[in-house]
Amino acid sequence: MQIGNPSMDEVHDKAIAPAISAAGLASRRVDRHNQGDLLKSEVVQFIERSQIIVADMTNQRPNCYLEVGYAMGLGKKANLILTVRSDHHWSSPKFERDGPRVHFDLEGYDILFWDPNDLDGFREALAQRIRRRLAVVANRPAASAAPLAADAAWRDELRARGLAGLVGVGRTGYVELAAEIRPPTSAAQPAVYGAVREATISTFGWPIGVVLDNRDEYRPRPTVDGVEAEISVSADSNPMDRTS
Repeated sequence: MQIGNPSMDEVHDKAIAPAISAAGLASRRVDRHNQGDLLKSEVVQFIERSQIIVADMTNQRPNCYLEVGYAMGLGKKANLILTVRSDHHWSSPKFERDGPRVHFDLEGYDILFWDPNDLDGFREALAQRIRRRLAVVANRPAASAAPLAADAAWRDELRARGLAGLVGVGRTGYVELAAEIRPPTSAAQPAVYGAVREATISTFGWPIGVVLDNRDEYRPRPTVDGVEAEISVSADSNPMDRTS
C-alpha cells in the first residue's frame, strides 16, 4: 500500500492490520517491520513468504502494481487480496474521470472496495475474506499435481467439441479454464448447477462465465457427469454483430 500518507496509515491501523490479526495472522508492513535490509528486497521476501498478501491500490502507486505483478508471477493469486478506496471505480458516485482509479489490468479482478467513512465495515469484510482465502490456500493441491485421469479424458472430449464449435462460427482462438475439486466428490445436479451459477464473476459489463436461463437452447442441462451448457451466438442474433 502507499506508505507515508497519514490518511492511509489510519486505514492500515484501524482496518487492515486488525483484520489480519482477527484472522489469526501477524501483519507485516515493510516500513514498520524491516530488518535493516534494502526495503525493496524485504518487500520481495515478505511476498514470497506470506500466506496472505493484502495489496491496497489506493492512489495508484506504481510500486504497488509492481508488487502485485510479482505476487501473481509467483503463482500466489489465491494468496492475494486486492483492496481499494471505493471512489477509484467508475461505478462510485464519487469517481472522478481525471482522478485516481484502478487500472484496466486489475479492474476485472475480485477487488474489495472500502469507504473511508466505514472503516469498521471494511475491517470486518476484509477479515472474512482473509479467512476464506486461508481455507482455499490450505486445501489447494500442489501446483505440480497432474489432472485426475477421469478429468483429463473429460476435458479432452469437451475440448474437441469446443474446437468443432469454434470452426462452426469461424473462430480459431480460445481461452480454456478448468478447476478440480480434490479429493474428488459427488453432488446432486441441483447443487452442481448452483455452484456453476455462484462461480460467475461480473466485471464491467462482460461477465466471466455465464449461466443463461432465458433461452432454452442455452440453459445448462443435466448429464451423467453433471451439468453442461453449449452457447453459440451467430452474428444474425447478436446486436454486437459478432459470432462467439
